[in-house]
Amino acid sequence: MRTVIVVGASLAGLYAARELRAQGFDGRLVLVGAEPHRPYDRPPLSKGFLTGDTDEGQLALSDAEETAELDATWLLGARARALDARGRTVVLDDGRTLAGDGVVIATGASARRLAGEPLAGVHTLRTLNDARALRAELTQGPRRVVVIGGGFIGAETASSCAALGHEVTVVEAAPLPLAAQLGQEMAQVCAHLHARGGVRLLTGVGVAGLRGGPANGTVTSVELSDGRQLPADVVVVGIGAAPTTDWLAGSPLAVDAGVLCDDGCVTSLPQVVAVGDAARVGGVRAEHWTSATEQPRVAVRNLLAGHTVESVRPLPYFWSDQYGSRVQFAGRRRPDDTVRVVEGTTDVTDGGGFLAVYERAGRTTAVLAVDRARPFMKARRGLAAERPSGPAGERGADLVTEPVRA
Repeated sequence: MRTVIVVGASLAGLYAARELRAQGFDGRLVLVGAEPHRPYDRPPLSKGFLTGDTDEGQLALSDAEETAELDATWLLGARARALDARGRTVVLDDGRTLAGDGVVIATGASARRLAGEPLAGVHTLRTLNDARALRAELTQGPRRVVVIGGGFIGAETASSCAALGHEVTVVEAAPLPLAAQLGQEMAQVCAHLHARGGVRLLTGVGVAGLRGGPANGTVTSVELSDGRQLPADVVVVGIGAAPTTDWLAGSPLAVDAGVLCDDGCVTSLPQVVAVGDAARVGGVRAEHWTSATEQPRVAVRNLLAGHTVESVRPLPYFWSDQYGSRVQFAGRRRPDDTVRVVEGTTDVTDGGGFLAVYERAGRTTAVLAVDRARPFMKARRGLAAERPSGPAGERGADLVTEPVRA
């Protein structure tokens, strides 16, 4: 291969570029990014960046020295529009075409939005520009903030808004937020973090629509499915994300809730691999920071080999910082697993922390911790060492994404 095109210049795309150079690729490397920014870290956007504790310089994922060492052509603010039938040419929105010998798809995911006319004061939180706009509004005095969606992004955003002194309500359509990820019992425990932070949590109710002032088109309230109206100056929509794969329509690649790949991130075209939030690897699409950083090594090896020579199945891991606490989870939980608290107290309203394990047939399948970082890391290492090798028979349990709550 003399030219490799990486479509997507965020976390997974940057790691793919690093791996290409680390694994000996010395040809032309092109990175295409829809955003105008160099790669940056997204997790702080809903936390330290919103509160002002983290500035934009601290978000950067690479410095000038590394950028020079990558020796890549960066096409930022350029969106991919199509991939040709052979998977060797990428067409950009402005009509430019990029021909290559290999393609890495790392286009990530895009925030889901509510239907209806756009209103000022309504935000999603996925990109740096999203975070900039929301932060600017939150500095304009006390606000009534309604967060739609009680998943990780919603909870973190609510936590940050509360820390800034705003009046915050979280609306979640499910009976409990995070139940799909943590199970009913532990989701109930973690839901108490909202109360500790002074945030009102409304569950089991959907959103019928947003209402705005006729004069300036600014949001004034959120109408719930039961008819209640929540006054709002700012609304944050955190109802999950969809893989950015629309540009692949008409290509030979199979797309079904992500680009379909084998266990080695290789698509139906051996010169095309996919990584990160846009990839469905071995039937699983996992929106984890760890997936975006661990998949590229295997994907690049297989791309350079021209076929699958290695598979990837990292242990799912995610964390979330909410109301001064860190929630950490690792493993593959199934609905019929039992959960047991092995350290600490689940009374998080009083600042308690704990370590819990999920078990199935006498074997630990997952671990959850609130403010127990050291024992959690030990349990996580043990979980990784004990997990079965070979093909995964429980891949469906790897899918831990933000559920749509509208």
